[in-house]
Amino acid sequence: MSLTIGLAGMDPATEAALKAAFLEANERLSGRWQLLPETQADHIVVDMDSMYGPMSWLRLHASGKRVVGLTSAARTQTDFRLGRPFSVDMLVKLLQDIDGGATSSTLAESSPEAVTETAPTVAPAPVADPAAASATVEASPEPPAPEAPSAPEPEPVASPGPASEPVAEPEPEPPVVEAATARTLFDWISGTDLRGHLRYSRPSGPTLLVDADARTYHGPTALKPLAQYFDGEVAREDFETLDDAAWTRESGAAGAAQPLSRLVWLGGLLTGKGRLLPGLDPGAKYQLNRWPQTEREYPRHFRIATAMMKGPATLAEIAEASGIALEEITDFVNASLAAGVAEPVREPPSEPAQPARSGGLLGRLRGR
Repeated sequence: MSLTIGLAGMDPATEAALKAAFLEANERLSGRWQLLPETQADHIVVDMDSMYGPMSWLRLHASGKRVVGLTSAARTQTDFRLGRPFSVDMLVKLLQDIDGGATSSTLAESSPEAVTETAPTVAPAPVADPAAASATVEASPEPPAPEAPSAPEPEPVASPGPASEPVAEPEPEPPVVEAATARTLFDWISGTDLRGHLRYSRPSGPTLLVDADARTYHGPTALKPLAQYFDGEVAREDFETLDDAAWTRESGAAGAAQPLSRLVWLGGLLTGKGRLLPGLDPGAKYQLNRWPQTEREYPRHFRIATAMMKGPATLAEIAEASGIALEEITDFVNASLAAGVAEPVREPPSEPAQPARSGGLLGRLRGR
């Protein structure tokens, strides 16, 4: 496994601090690591304490990436953990741990054990009387002269047959080039690869002006006209970068800035199509950690949010309490998780039941 690392799911200040620490840590490790974009790196550092960190982890985990969780919590579900606040020494230790695991795995696969058999050494038999040994040597007959080797019989020469056409060697197959992982608009806006002032549109829809650094956008206040944007693949080239003059002119005419989290919420609502996003457990319980900003275009979401605020519940329990179809409940939970207003609840294991104490004076005395 190559020693490549990327960053995702974090704010610009955290990313800048982590990049600076990585450069110093990598210098101590003789430059063994490369810092690459999220789509090209094998290991990705995700800020699990941020709003978009858990969703980034789910997406990266489903795509086969090895995730390093940046968190202040003592434990995390990611493959590796980088504590917060972090330091250069902590980052050096993390990179050494990852490097050591990759190196030992490679050696185990490429170095089979060699078994060498040693021929037994036969010691010469001891001679009791040197004179007798000398007599034995003189009396022994001379070895017979070796026979002259017989000439090998000539091999039969095959009669020439009809000339055969030369067989053309097959051309080598071209190397297989793996296609880049397809990304959607939801993947782009929920990650951290976009930078600067961008314009995005489709021929049949309104124009979106995205300030990727400020996490805001300018566009229509209604969300349903933008639903078409979350179908199909979106390439980086589909986002047009605007200079400062063009951004000032177009954003001023497009109305007030809106939080990009609205579009992230809409992407989470539409991406699953009635199924939980990859990495989520259909049998788990989910709860809202605060009241969400419900949209007027989706009036039944108020009933779902009311049912979820009562406490952790499974998708089926939320559907039963709200009287709304399970598919719609699932889409709402996806959207709430993407926006960071909901979380899965993992119940602690039940403790074994304590044995009942016997009654009476003797039982009370034993219980003391």
